[in-house]
Amino acid sequence: MTESTAPGTVRPGGRTARVREAVLSAAGDLLAEHGFTALDLAEVSRIAGVGKTTVYRRWGTPGALAADLLDDMAEQSLPRARTGSAEEDLRENARLVVKTLTDPRQGRLFKSLIAASLCNEQAAQALHRFYAVRIAEWAGCVTDAVEHGELPAGSDPHRVVAAVSAPLYYAFLNTGEPLDEAAAGRAATAALAAARAGAMR
Repeated sequence: MTESTAPGTVRPGGRTARVREAVLSAAGDLLAEHGFTALDLAEVSRIAGVGKTTVYRRWGTPGALAADLLDDMAEQSLPRARTGSAEEDLRENARLVVKTLTDPRQGRLFKSLIAASLCNEQAAQALHRFYAVRIAEWAGCVTDAVEHGELPAGSDPHRVVAAVSAPLYYAFLNTGEPLDEAAAGRAATAALAAARAGAMR
């Protein structure tokens, strides 16, 4: 690891990969159950069955560990839908967001990671990367729709995809409104209507 490499950013293989997997799993469990304030590196090492020295040397801080967890989540996320229809692709995107946020563990984990991003710069940067990766993955749905004439030329793929998930995260974090198939449908329909009207350029 060079001096300019941030803790937890090297992509390992073999035993090192297994150590990282165990540590990230333990960190995710602690975050989901108790929040960012409970992300103690010594406790993570105990749960993961990994030496404290290894955890402190590799990650160094709870923020670096949370950031690495977010990077791993981005890498492991499912690929975008390819239904052949812009409307159905965006609905699939909305359904995936709803499924993730309503999952008992993943929903709590996301809340903790979002909270971490508000008080820790490493976590904030990692959260930005996470969303950038996921939006870029689904942007192809919009690019395809423009090529097929389903959406106006110049439609911004990133704006459209972000517009699908935005009301779902708002409900998740602020209003407590139900996140279900109906909510997913409304989010996709609204984003698609705005794009068709030329408001997503």
